[in-house]
Amino acid sequence: MGLRERKKRETRQALSDAALHLAVERGLEHVRVEDIAAAANVSPRTFNNYFPSKQAAIVWRATERTTGIAEQLRARPSGEPLWEALTEATLTQHASRDTPDESWLAGVRMMLENPALQGEFLRGSRAAEAELTLAVAERLGLGEQDLTPRLVAGAIQLAVQVASEQWLRADPPAPLETLLRQALSRIHIELDEKRPS
Repeated sequence: MGLRERKKRETRQALSDAALHLAVERGLEHVRVEDIAAAANVSPRTFNNYFPSKQAAIVWRATERTTGIAEQLRARPSGEPLWEALTEATLTQHASRDTPDESWLAGVRMMLENPALQGEFLRGSRAAEAELTLAVAERLGLGEQDLTPRLVAGAIQLAVQVASEQWLRADPPAPLETLLRQALSRIHIELDEKRPS
């Protein structure tokens, strides 16, 4: 990644972080684009160059994690079993998520009830899942329209979703990595990588 692309990514990350923090603290309906831009030290116009809405800025983080799983999968050793490679790639993308305090979790839960945000999450997850499907297809030597890569990518997405929901509601709190590892192990898929079907 060149310097220009790295700076763009950093700006996108700063805007996404600001959008999330403000939405959790104030409630999404009380956050304006101008507030997010100010928190990230950029102009509202710059915000609009990166995101079409505050919902899209928040969802970018989740989309990037799934896209990151695809990138990590491509970097894993070629002889590693697929599910093992996917598990490690997924855990790598979510390893830094510690258990926050209860007030933060309550703010996130409230924010996630926003219908516009839910719709944006659905759009973002479809795009990210397509990238993960492609990475799985490449690893298996299959076309991305083949059933297997799509099912595997969908299973990974579901495991992340269920583990994240559990993480937000766990009492007592539990590390996301633990919940994610449990979810992935419970839907462990055995694949014959030598004979794609």
